[in-house]
Amino acid sequence: MYKKLTLIALVAALIAPVSAIAATVDASLIPDGTYTVTVQKVVDPQHVTIKMETGIESTIGAGKSIVKFTKVKPNDQIECSIAKGTIIAFIDLSGH
Repeated sequence: MYKKLTLIALVAALIAPVSAIAATVDASLIPDGTYTVTVQKVVDPQHVTIKMETGIESTIGAGKSIVKFTKVKPNDQIECSIAKGTIIAFIDLSGH
């Protein structure tokens, strides 16, 4: 029994750092392009935290004053165009 608990604790200790690696990335490191992402949190009308299909998370700002995140909600999927670490346009794929 003690050996099983030790093994479980060891596996948990090894897995924890791996999940931390796939955490938040600076938005400026995301290559320019169009991505389908999931909204994690709307920080304010000009900033949103997203999770990419690869598991990368980032808090990213609007690249233009006309881009506003007031109508998106957590867990919504959006298709966004990212340029120089900002979202310059997006489409809400969640249907609302």
